[in-house]
Amino acid sequence: MVRGIIGALLALVGLVAVLAGGAYLMLRRADVPYETLAAQYESAASRYAELPGGVRVHYRDEGQPNGPVLVLIHGFSASVHTWEPWVARLGDEYRIISLDLPGHGLTRAPAGYQASIEAFRDVVHTFLQAQGVTNFAIAGNSMGGNVAWEYALAYPEDVNALILVDASGWEDTRLEASEEPTIFKLLRNPMLGPVMRDLDNTRLVHDGLEAAFVNTALVDDAMVNRYVQLSRAPGHREILLQMTLGFRERHYATAERLAALQMPVLIMAGDTDRIVPTEHAQHFHDAIPGSQLVIFPSTGHVPQEERPEESATTANEFLYRVIEGSALAPCPRSIAKSMRAAELR
Repeated sequence: MVRGIIGALLALVGLVAVLAGGAYLMLRRADVPYETLAAQYESAASRYAELPGGVRVHYRDEGQPNGPVLVLIHGFSASVHTWEPWVARLGDEYRIISLDLPGHGLTRAPAGYQASIEAFRDVVHTFLQAQGVTNFAIAGNSMGGNVAWEYALAYPEDVNALILVDASGWEDTRLEASEEPTIFKLLRNPMLGPVMRDLDNTRLVHDGLEAAFVNTALVDDAMVNRYVQLSRAPGHREILLQMTLGFRERHYATAERLAALQMPVLIMAGDTDRIVPTEHAQHFHDAIPGSQLVIFPSTGHVPQEERPEESATTANEFLYRVIEGSALAPCPRSIAKSMRAAELR
């Protein structure tokens, strides 16, 4: 009798294992070749830079070639596409350089690449040095904001202005009770993360993107497919998993560290950010001497996409004040536009 029960239980366990294995195989998705992704997601402005160590950076260098330089850094799992609204609105005034970080977009990283905020920071630095770009403003959203402020701390001589857009970097003590998207919670689980990495996460990506917006109508099929497809570039899922599993092991922002930032700093945030708490923007403002804080109403985690006009205008007005007081030679059109705006106020 007992043997029969044990045998039945073992058979049931075996059946569950077979079904689970079958489901895994059905949901597992292969890598998408870079050539396939490039054909779909390159733009006319797409360029590539080969860096030491095997990183091949995809970037766009757009706008006014002789204008003040603005470097744009995207967030976790995003790409240069997130900045297209700013490029459209600021490209007449600035030379705008946006790039995909390793494990993101169309940027390739070698096998075994060790991802971290500091590694991303140094890739940006090596890339900009190779391009001969110095004395620039740098802006970053979310994780890209973390990269941007770490860059400004490490290489302050290069940075004449810093813009943080819903930037991460502070320790989040409310994670367990937060509205953080399910996909982040699953990927951060050390047991589930490696399994989830290879599966079809389209539904979870969709939900995660909707959590980043107040106006969820902006999350269309094209956006979801872009995030899903680019995450399947060879090696990207491993790097994204590294970043999620190492989330709590990075060097957090502190008032002591950020007090070293002496360049002009603009901090933007949405008042309904469910990814990075809006109060973290206030933390940055309190910690960075002389910083400016702008909170957008009814806005989520990506103001550059959800409030493109307002956020780009805010960035332009801030940069004009920086440029006016610096040795940079601004584009005359930018000066005239900003003066007109000042006269209207």
